[in-house]
Amino acid sequence: MADNKQFELNDIVSMKKPHPCGENQWKVIRVGMDIRIKCMGCQHSVLIPRRQFEKKVKKILEKSEEK
Repeated sequence: MADNKQFELNDIVSMKKPHPCGENQWKVIRVGMDIRIKCMGCQHSVLIPRRQFEKKVKKILEKSEEK
């Protein structure tokens, strides 16, 4: 992947396809080999392999404030 995105815990990301509830914003709640994201609309969480997540994410909307 050319742009080498760095994802961190509590980042808000936009995915290419919206969730069935209509929301397109997701919060990263677990980072590792797999990434767990939670829908900001209905609070449903999904576990996705990192490689698949990096293909499906459109952009990072908000970076986490923790450092």
